[in-house]
Amino acid sequence: MAEIRTEGETARATGTPPVARHVATGTLVTLILGGLTAMPPLSMDMYLPALPEVTDALSAPAATIQLTLTACLLGMALGQLVVGPMSDKWGRRTPLLSGLLVYVVATAVCAFAPTAELLIAFRLVQGLAGAAAIVIARAVVRDLYDGVEMARFFSTLMLISGVAPVVAPLIGGQVLRLTDWRGIFVVLTVIGVALTVLVWRLLPETLAPADRHGGGVGTALRTMRQLLADRVFTGYMVAGGFAFAALFAYISASPFVVQEIYGASPQTFSLLFGVNSIGLIIVGQVNGKLLVGRVSLDKALAIGLAVIAVAAIALLLMTAGAFGEVGLAPIAVGLFVLMSAMGLAMPNTNALALMRTKHAAGSASALLGTSSFLIGAIASPLVGIAGEKTAVPMAVVQLACAVAAAACFVGLCRPWQRTSGERTAAERETSR
Repeated sequence: MAEIRTEGETARATGTPPVARHVATGTLVTLILGGLTAMPPLSMDMYLPALPEVTDALSAPAATIQLTLTACLLGMALGQLVVGPMSDKWGRRTPLLSGLLVYVVATAVCAFAPTAELLIAFRLVQGLAGAAAIVIARAVVRDLYDGVEMARFFSTLMLISGVAPVVAPLIGGQVLRLTDWRGIFVVLTVIGVALTVLVWRLLPETLAPADRHGGGVGTALRTMRQLLADRVFTGYMVAGGFAFAALFAYISASPFVVQEIYGASPQTFSLLFGVNSIGLIIVGQVNGKLLVGRVSLDKALAIGLAVIAVAAIALLLMTAGAFGEVGLAPIAVGLFVLMSAMGLAMPNTNALALMRTKHAAGSASALLGTSSFLIGAIASPLVGIAGEKTAVPMAVVQLACAVAAAACFVGLCRPWQRTSGERTAAERETSR
Protein backbone atom coordinates (compact mmCIF):
# COMPACT_ATOMS: atom_id res chain seq x y z
CA MET A 1 0.00 0.00 0.00
CA ALA A 2 1.29 3.46 -0.87
CA GLU A 3 1.89 5.78 2.06
CA ILE A 4 1.26 9.48 2.65
CA ARG A 5 4.47 10.93 3.98
CA THR A 6 3.82 13.77 6.41
CA GLU A 7 5.74 16.43 8.27
CA GLY A 8 5.53 14.55 11.55
CA GLU A 9 8.28 16.44 13.34
CA THR A 10 6.72 19.79 12.44
CA ALA A 11 3.32 18.56 13.55
CA ARG A 12 4.66 17.46 16.94
CA ALA A 13 6.51 20.74 17.41
CA THR A 14 3.62 23.02 16.52
CA GLY A 15 0.64 20.96 17.59
CA THR A 16 -0.91 21.22 14.14
CA PRO A 17 -2.15 18.25 12.11
CA PRO A 18 0.40 16.65 9.79
CA VAL A 19 0.36 17.89 6.20
CA ALA A 20 0.49 15.49 3.27
CA ARG A 21 3.22 16.74 0.96
CA HIS A 22 3.56 13.99 -1.60
CA VAL A 23 1.29 12.80 -4.38
CA ALA A 24 0.81 9.34 -2.89
CA THR A 25 -2.31 8.16 -1.09
CA GLY A 26 -2.84 5.00 0.88
CA THR A 27 -5.75 2.69 0.24
CA LEU A 28 -7.56 3.78 3.41
CA VAL A 29 -7.29 7.46 2.52
CA THR A 30 -8.53 6.75 -0.99
CA LEU A 31 -11.51 4.87 0.45
CA ILE A 32 -12.24 7.75 2.83
CA LEU A 33 -12.22 10.27 -0.04
CA GLY A 34 -14.51 7.95 -1.97
CA GLY A 35 -16.83 7.75 1.02
CA LEU A 36 -16.93 11.54 1.30
CA THR A 37 -17.78 11.97 -2.38
CA ALA A 38 -20.50 9.35 -1.85
CA MET A 39 -22.37 11.61 0.59
CA PRO A 40 -24.86 12.93 -2.02
CA PRO A 41 -25.94 9.50 -3.30
CA LEU A 42 -26.01 8.14 0.24
CA SER A 43 -28.15 11.04 1.44
CA MET A 44 -30.56 10.94 -1.51
CA ASP A 45 -30.55 7.53 -3.20
CA MET A 46 -31.13 5.46 -0.06
CA TYR A 47 -34.24 7.56 0.53
CA LEU A 48 -35.63 7.24 -3.00
CA PRO A 49 -37.55 3.94 -2.61
CA ALA A 50 -39.35 5.50 0.38
CA LEU A 51 -40.68 8.59 -1.42
CA PRO A 52 -44.16 7.13 -2.12
CA GLU A 53 -44.35 5.88 1.50
CA VAL A 54 -43.31 9.28 2.89
CA THR A 55 -46.01 10.90 0.75
CA ASP A 56 -48.64 8.70 2.42
CA ALA A 57 -47.17 8.78 5.95
CA LEU A 58 -46.97 12.58 6.15
CA SER A 59 -50.19 13.15 4.15
CA ALA A 60 -48.43 15.45 1.71
CA PRO A 61 -48.58 15.68 -2.10
CA ALA A 62 -45.77 14.17 -4.16
CA ALA A 63 -44.55 17.62 -5.23
CA THR A 64 -44.08 18.60 -1.57
CA ILE A 65 -42.18 15.42 -0.73
CA GLN A 66 -39.94 15.93 -3.76
CA LEU A 67 -38.95 19.20 -2.07
CA THR A 68 -37.17 17.09 0.56
CA LEU A 69 -34.76 16.13 -2.23
CA THR A 70 -34.56 19.69 -3.50
CA ALA A 71 -33.87 21.05 0.01
CA CYS A 72 -31.00 18.62 0.56
CA LEU A 73 -29.57 19.43 -2.86
CA LEU A 74 -29.94 23.18 -2.32
CA GLY A 75 -28.20 22.90 1.03
CA MET A 76 -25.29 21.02 -0.52
CA ALA A 77 -25.05 23.73 -3.18
CA LEU A 78 -25.01 26.72 -0.82
CA GLY A 79 -22.91 25.00 1.82
CA GLN A 80 -20.06 24.47 -0.62
CA LEU A 81 -19.80 28.23 -1.23
CA VAL A 82 -19.08 28.68 2.47
CA VAL A 83 -16.98 25.61 3.22
CA GLY A 84 -14.77 25.80 0.11
CA PRO A 85 -13.19 29.20 0.93
CA MET A 86 -13.03 28.21 4.62
CA SER A 87 -10.91 25.20 3.70
CA ASP A 88 -8.55 27.42 1.69
CA LYS A 89 -8.10 29.61 4.77
CA TRP A 90 -8.05 27.13 7.67
CA GLY A 91 -7.07 23.87 6.02
CA ARG A 92 -9.16 20.86 5.11
CA ARG A 93 -9.62 18.92 8.36
CA THR A 94 -11.36 21.40 10.69
CA PRO A 95 -14.17 22.47 8.31
CA LEU A 96 -14.65 18.84 7.23
CA LEU A 97 -15.00 17.46 10.76
CA SER A 98 -17.33 20.31 11.79
CA GLY A 99 -19.57 19.68 8.79
CA LEU A 100 -19.73 15.96 9.43
CA LEU A 101 -20.77 16.47 13.05
CA VAL A 102 -23.65 18.78 12.05
CA TYR A 103 -24.64 16.30 9.34
CA VAL A 104 -25.00 13.54 11.93
CA VAL A 105 -27.23 15.67 14.19
CA ALA A 106 -29.45 16.91 11.32
CA THR A 107 -29.89 13.39 9.93
CA ALA A 108 -30.92 12.08 13.34
CA VAL A 109 -33.56 14.82 13.59
CA CYS A 110 -34.90 13.86 10.13
CA ALA A 111 -35.56 10.36 11.46
CA PHE A 112 -38.12 11.76 13.91
CA ALA A 113 -39.64 14.59 11.81
CA PRO A 114 -43.45 14.60 12.37
CA THR A 115 -44.34 16.83 9.42
CA ALA A 116 -43.22 17.34 5.84
CA GLU A 117 -42.27 20.94 6.63
CA LEU A 118 -39.89 19.93 9.42
CA LEU A 119 -38.42 17.17 7.27
CA ILE A 120 -37.77 19.66 4.46
CA ALA A 121 -36.12 22.09 6.92
CA PHE A 122 -33.71 19.54 8.36
CA ARG A 123 -32.98 18.05 4.96
CA LEU A 124 -31.76 21.56 4.11
CA VAL A 125 -29.52 21.57 7.21
CA GLN A 126 -28.34 18.05 6.33
CA GLY A 127 -27.36 19.27 2.88
CA LEU A 128 -25.61 22.39 4.19
CA ALA A 129 -23.48 20.27 6.52
CA GLY A 130 -22.90 17.45 4.04
CA ALA A 131 -21.49 19.98 1.58
CA ALA A 132 -18.24 19.90 3.56
CA ALA A 133 -17.64 16.29 2.55
CA ILE A 134 -18.10 16.93 -1.17
CA VAL A 135 -16.16 20.15 -1.59
CA ILE A 136 -13.23 19.20 0.63
CA ALA A 137 -12.79 15.74 -0.87
CA ARG A 138 -12.45 17.35 -4.30
CA ALA A 139 -10.04 19.99 -2.91
CA VAL A 140 -7.90 17.27 -1.30
CA VAL A 141 -7.56 15.55 -4.68
CA ARG A 142 -6.42 18.87 -6.18
CA ASP A 143 -3.91 19.27 -3.33
CA LEU A 144 -2.37 15.88 -4.11
CA TYR A 145 -2.66 15.50 -7.89
CA ASP A 146 -2.31 17.37 -11.16
CA GLY A 147 -2.80 16.73 -14.88
CA VAL A 148 -3.55 13.22 -16.09
CA GLU A 149 -3.10 11.77 -12.60
CA MET A 150 -5.87 13.98 -11.25
CA ALA A 151 -8.25 12.85 -14.00
CA ARG A 152 -7.39 9.22 -13.28
CA PHE A 153 -7.91 9.67 -9.55
CA PHE A 154 -11.31 11.24 -10.13
CA SER A 155 -12.23 8.14 -12.12
CA THR A 156 -10.98 5.98 -9.24
CA LEU A 157 -13.16 7.96 -6.85
CA MET A 158 -16.09 7.35 -9.19
CA LEU A 159 -15.48 3.61 -8.83
CA ILE A 160 -15.55 3.89 -5.04
CA SER A 161 -18.29 6.47 -4.65
CA GLY A 162 -20.21 4.84 -7.50
CA VAL A 163 -20.85 1.86 -5.27
CA ALA A 164 -23.09 4.13 -3.17
CA PRO A 165 -25.80 4.60 -5.84
CA VAL A 166 -25.76 0.83 -6.37
CA VAL A 167 -25.95 -0.09 -2.70
CA ALA A 168 -27.98 2.83 -1.30
CA PRO A 169 -31.36 2.10 -2.97
CA LEU A 170 -30.89 -1.62 -2.29
CA ILE A 171 -30.28 -0.87 1.39
CA GLY A 172 -33.22 1.53 1.37
CA GLY A 173 -35.49 -1.13 -0.14
CA GLN A 174 -34.40 -3.72 2.41
CA VAL A 175 -34.78 -1.27 5.31
CA LEU A 176 -38.36 -0.70 4.17
CA ARG A 177 -38.95 -4.44 4.51
CA LEU A 178 -37.96 -4.26 8.20
CA THR A 179 -39.23 -0.84 9.24
CA ASP A 180 -40.60 2.39 7.78
CA TRP A 181 -38.91 5.31 6.04
CA ARG A 182 -37.56 6.70 9.33
CA GLY A 183 -35.23 3.74 9.62
CA ILE A 184 -33.43 4.95 6.49
CA PHE A 185 -32.37 8.12 8.29
CA VAL A 186 -31.20 6.05 11.26
CA VAL A 187 -28.92 4.11 8.89
CA LEU A 188 -27.66 7.40 7.39
CA THR A 189 -26.88 8.67 10.90
CA VAL A 190 -24.76 5.60 11.60
CA ILE A 191 -22.90 6.06 8.29
CA GLY A 192 -22.26 9.72 9.17
CA VAL A 193 -20.80 8.75 12.55
CA ALA A 194 -18.54 6.15 10.92
CA LEU A 195 -17.21 8.64 8.34
CA THR A 196 -16.58 11.24 11.05
CA VAL A 197 -14.48 8.78 13.07
CA LEU A 198 -12.51 7.65 10.00
CA VAL A 199 -11.72 11.24 8.96
CA TRP A 200 -10.67 12.17 12.49
CA ARG A 201 -8.38 9.18 12.84
CA LEU A 202 -6.98 8.61 9.34
CA LEU A 203 -7.25 11.61 7.00
CA PRO A 204 -4.22 13.94 7.30
CA GLU A 205 -4.20 17.63 6.52
CA THR A 206 -3.28 18.18 2.84
CA LEU A 207 -3.04 21.97 2.69
CA ALA A 208 0.16 23.30 4.24
CA PRO A 209 -0.11 26.52 6.30
CA ALA A 210 2.12 28.30 3.78
CA ASP A 211 -0.40 27.55 1.01
CA ARG A 212 -3.45 28.87 2.86
CA HIS A 213 -5.13 32.17 2.03
CA GLY A 214 -5.85 34.83 4.60
CA GLY A 215 -8.69 37.32 4.48
CA GLY A 216 -12.42 37.07 5.00
CA VAL A 217 -15.53 37.16 2.88
CA GLY A 218 -14.17 39.86 0.59
CA THR A 219 -11.10 37.81 -0.29
CA ALA A 220 -13.22 34.74 -0.94
CA LEU A 221 -15.55 36.67 -3.22
CA ARG A 222 -12.63 38.17 -5.15
CA THR A 223 -11.13 34.71 -5.63
CA MET A 224 -14.42 33.34 -6.94
CA ARG A 225 -14.88 36.35 -9.22
CA GLN A 226 -11.45 35.73 -10.71
CA LEU A 227 -12.32 32.07 -11.29
CA LEU A 228 -15.60 32.96 -12.96
CA ALA A 229 -13.81 35.47 -15.17
CA ASP A 230 -11.97 32.52 -16.72
CA ARG A 231 -14.29 31.72 -19.63
CA VAL A 232 -13.02 28.16 -20.04
CA PHE A 233 -13.31 27.33 -16.32
CA THR A 234 -16.85 28.70 -16.32
CA GLY A 235 -17.69 26.68 -19.42
CA TYR A 236 -16.62 23.41 -17.83
CA MET A 237 -18.34 24.36 -14.59
CA VAL A 238 -21.72 25.10 -16.20
CA ALA A 239 -21.51 22.18 -18.64
CA GLY A 240 -20.88 19.85 -15.71
CA GLY A 241 -23.76 21.46 -13.82
CA PHE A 242 -26.25 20.82 -16.61
CA ALA A 243 -25.01 17.25 -17.04
CA PHE A 244 -25.54 16.69 -13.32
CA ALA A 245 -29.03 18.22 -13.62
CA ALA A 246 -29.92 15.63 -16.28
CA LEU A 247 -28.76 12.96 -13.83
CA PHE A 248 -30.72 14.48 -10.96
CA ALA A 249 -33.86 14.71 -13.08
CA TYR A 250 -33.62 10.92 -13.28
CA ILE A 251 -32.91 10.60 -9.55
CA SER A 252 -35.89 12.77 -8.61
CA ALA A 253 -38.43 11.34 -11.08
CA SER A 254 -37.48 7.66 -11.33
CA PRO A 255 -39.17 6.48 -8.08
CA PHE A 256 -42.52 7.70 -9.39
CA VAL A 257 -41.86 6.75 -13.03
CA VAL A 258 -40.76 3.20 -12.23
CA GLN A 259 -43.06 2.47 -9.29
CA GLU A 260 -46.20 4.54 -9.90
CA ILE A 261 -46.39 4.62 -13.73
CA TYR A 262 -44.93 1.20 -14.53
CA GLY A 263 -46.02 -0.57 -11.33
CA ALA A 264 -42.64 -1.89 -10.17
CA SER A 265 -41.99 -2.73 -6.52
CA PRO A 266 -39.51 -0.76 -4.37
CA GLN A 267 -37.13 -3.71 -4.62
CA THR A 268 -37.38 -3.79 -8.45
CA PHE A 269 -36.79 -0.05 -8.56
CA SER A 270 -33.73 -0.47 -6.33
CA LEU A 271 -32.39 -3.22 -8.60
CA LEU A 272 -32.82 -1.11 -11.77
CA PHE A 273 -31.22 1.87 -10.06
CA GLY A 274 -28.28 -0.30 -9.04
CA VAL A 275 -27.83 -1.64 -12.59
CA ASN A 276 -27.79 1.91 -13.96
CA SER A 277 -25.18 2.92 -11.39
CA ILE A 278 -23.03 -0.06 -12.39
CA GLY A 279 -23.12 1.26 -15.95
CA LEU A 280 -21.86 4.63 -14.71
CA ILE A 281 -19.06 2.93 -12.77
CA ILE A 282 -17.94 0.81 -15.73
CA VAL A 283 -17.83 3.75 -18.13
CA GLY A 284 -16.01 5.83 -15.50
CA GLN A 285 -13.34 3.15 -15.24
CA VAL A 286 -13.05 2.91 -19.03
CA ASN A 287 -12.48 6.66 -18.97
CA GLY A 288 -9.81 6.51 -16.26
CA LYS A 289 -7.99 3.32 -17.29
CA LEU A 290 -8.24 3.36 -21.09
CA LEU A 291 -9.13 6.82 -22.40
CA VAL A 292 -7.17 9.20 -20.15
CA GLY A 293 -3.71 9.64 -21.65
CA ARG A 294 -4.79 8.22 -25.01
CA VAL A 295 -7.75 10.45 -25.89
CA SER A 296 -7.95 14.10 -24.89
CA LEU A 297 -10.26 14.82 -21.98
CA ASP A 298 -12.21 17.22 -24.19
CA LYS A 299 -12.95 14.48 -26.73
CA ALA A 300 -14.06 12.07 -24.02
CA LEU A 301 -16.29 14.77 -22.57
CA ALA A 302 -17.79 15.54 -25.98
CA ILE A 303 -18.64 11.87 -26.51
CA GLY A 304 -20.29 11.69 -23.10
CA LEU A 305 -22.44 14.77 -23.72
CA ALA A 306 -23.47 13.49 -27.16
CA VAL A 307 -24.58 10.11 -25.76
CA ILE A 308 -26.55 11.82 -22.98
CA ALA A 309 -28.38 13.92 -25.58
CA VAL A 310 -29.19 10.89 -27.77
CA ALA A 311 -30.50 8.93 -24.78
CA ALA A 312 -32.65 11.87 -23.70
CA ILE A 313 -34.14 12.17 -27.20
CA ALA A 314 -34.99 8.45 -27.19
CA LEU A 315 -36.62 8.74 -23.77
CA LEU A 316 -38.69 11.71 -24.87
CA LEU A 317 -39.95 9.90 -27.97
CA MET A 318 -40.85 6.80 -25.96
CA THR A 319 -42.58 8.60 -23.10
CA ALA A 320 -44.49 10.88 -25.52
CA GLY A 321 -45.93 7.83 -27.32
CA ALA A 322 -44.06 8.18 -30.62
CA PHE A 323 -43.59 4.38 -30.69
CA GLY A 324 -46.96 3.54 -29.17
CA GLU A 325 -47.32 2.31 -25.61
CA VAL A 326 -43.98 1.00 -24.37
CA GLY A 327 -43.27 -1.00 -21.25
CA LEU A 328 -40.68 -0.56 -18.53
CA ALA A 329 -37.88 -2.40 -20.36
CA PRO A 330 -37.27 0.16 -23.19
CA ILE A 331 -37.44 3.04 -20.69
CA ALA A 332 -34.96 1.22 -18.45
CA VAL A 333 -32.55 0.79 -21.39
CA GLY A 334 -32.71 4.50 -22.21
CA LEU A 335 -32.08 5.45 -18.59
CA PHE A 336 -29.18 2.98 -18.42
CA VAL A 337 -27.49 4.59 -21.45
CA LEU A 338 -28.01 8.09 -20.05
CA MET A 339 -26.65 7.16 -16.63
CA SER A 340 -23.66 5.30 -18.07
CA ALA A 341 -22.61 8.30 -20.18
CA MET A 342 -22.26 10.30 -16.95
CA GLY A 343 -19.09 8.26 -16.41
CA LEU A 344 -17.51 10.30 -19.20
CA ALA A 345 -19.08 13.67 -18.41
CA MET A 346 -18.68 14.05 -14.67
CA PRO A 347 -15.01 13.18 -13.94
CA ASN A 348 -13.76 15.02 -17.04
CA THR A 349 -15.59 18.28 -16.36
CA ASN A 350 -14.20 18.28 -12.80
CA ALA A 351 -10.64 17.51 -13.91
CA LEU A 352 -10.62 19.98 -16.81
CA ALA A 353 -11.95 22.79 -14.62
CA LEU A 354 -9.63 22.15 -11.65
CA MET A 355 -6.59 21.95 -13.94
CA ARG A 356 -7.04 25.68 -14.49
CA THR A 357 -6.64 26.54 -10.80
CA LYS A 358 -3.95 25.41 -8.38
CA HIS A 359 -3.88 27.86 -5.47
CA ALA A 360 -7.63 28.15 -4.77
CA ALA A 361 -8.76 24.55 -5.02
CA GLY A 362 -11.34 24.93 -2.24
CA SER A 363 -13.03 27.91 -3.87
CA ALA A 364 -12.89 26.30 -7.33
CA SER A 365 -14.32 23.07 -5.93
CA ALA A 366 -17.07 25.06 -4.23
CA LEU A 367 -18.07 26.75 -7.48
CA LEU A 368 -18.10 23.43 -9.32
CA GLY A 369 -20.25 21.77 -6.69
CA THR A 370 -22.57 24.71 -6.14
CA SER A 371 -23.34 25.13 -9.83
CA SER A 372 -24.14 21.42 -10.15
CA PHE A 373 -26.39 21.28 -7.13
CA LEU A 374 -28.17 24.58 -7.83
CA ILE A 375 -28.99 23.61 -11.41
CA GLY A 376 -30.01 20.16 -10.17
CA ALA A 377 -32.23 21.72 -7.49
CA ILE A 378 -34.01 23.76 -10.16
CA ALA A 379 -34.47 20.70 -12.37
CA SER A 380 -35.86 18.52 -9.57
CA PRO A 381 -39.36 20.02 -9.15
CA LEU A 382 -39.80 20.43 -12.91
CA VAL A 383 -39.95 16.66 -13.45
CA GLY A 384 -43.23 16.48 -11.51
CA ILE A 385 -44.85 19.56 -12.99
CA ALA A 386 -47.41 17.53 -14.97
CA GLY A 387 -48.27 15.20 -12.09
CA GLU A 388 -47.34 11.61 -11.24
CA LYS A 389 -48.87 9.84 -14.25
CA THR A 390 -46.50 10.85 -17.04
CA ALA A 391 -42.73 10.56 -17.56
CA VAL A 392 -42.63 13.19 -20.34
CA PRO A 393 -41.48 16.05 -18.04
CA MET A 394 -38.50 13.95 -16.91
CA ALA A 395 -37.41 13.36 -20.50
CA VAL A 396 -37.96 17.01 -21.46
CA VAL A 397 -35.82 18.24 -18.55
CA GLN A 398 -33.08 15.74 -19.37
CA LEU A 399 -32.97 16.75 -23.03
CA ALA A 400 -32.96 20.47 -22.19
CA CYS A 401 -30.09 19.95 -19.75
CA ALA A 402 -28.11 17.87 -22.29
CA VAL A 403 -28.49 20.55 -24.97
CA ALA A 404 -27.51 23.30 -22.52
CA ALA A 405 -24.41 21.35 -21.41
CA ALA A 406 -23.31 20.84 -25.01
CA ALA A 407 -23.90 24.53 -25.80
CA CYS A 408 -21.73 25.63 -22.86
CA PHE A 409 -18.98 23.20 -23.84
CA VAL A 410 -18.92 24.40 -27.45
CA GLY A 411 -19.59 28.09 -26.82
CA LEU A 412 -17.40 28.71 -23.77
CA CYS A 413 -14.74 25.99 -23.60
CA ARG A 414 -13.96 26.01 -27.36
CA PRO A 415 -11.49 23.12 -27.11
CA TRP A 416 -10.53 23.30 -30.78
CA GLN A 417 -9.04 26.78 -30.25
CA ARG A 418 -6.89 25.68 -27.33
CA THR A 419 -5.78 22.58 -29.22
CA SER A 420 -4.39 24.85 -31.94
CA GLY A 421 -2.15 26.82 -29.62
CA GLU A 422 -4.01 28.40 -26.70
CA ARG A 423 -3.49 25.65 -24.12
CA THR A 424 -2.78 26.50 -20.53
CA ALA A 425 0.15 25.03 -18.68
CA ALA A 426 -2.20 22.59 -16.98
CA GLU A 427 -3.55 21.40 -20.30
CA ARG A 428 -0.07 20.91 -21.68
CA GLU A 429 0.61 18.70 -18.66
CA THR A 430 -2.24 16.39 -19.66
CA SER A 431 -0.74 15.80 -23.10
CA ARG A 432 2.61 14.57 -21.77
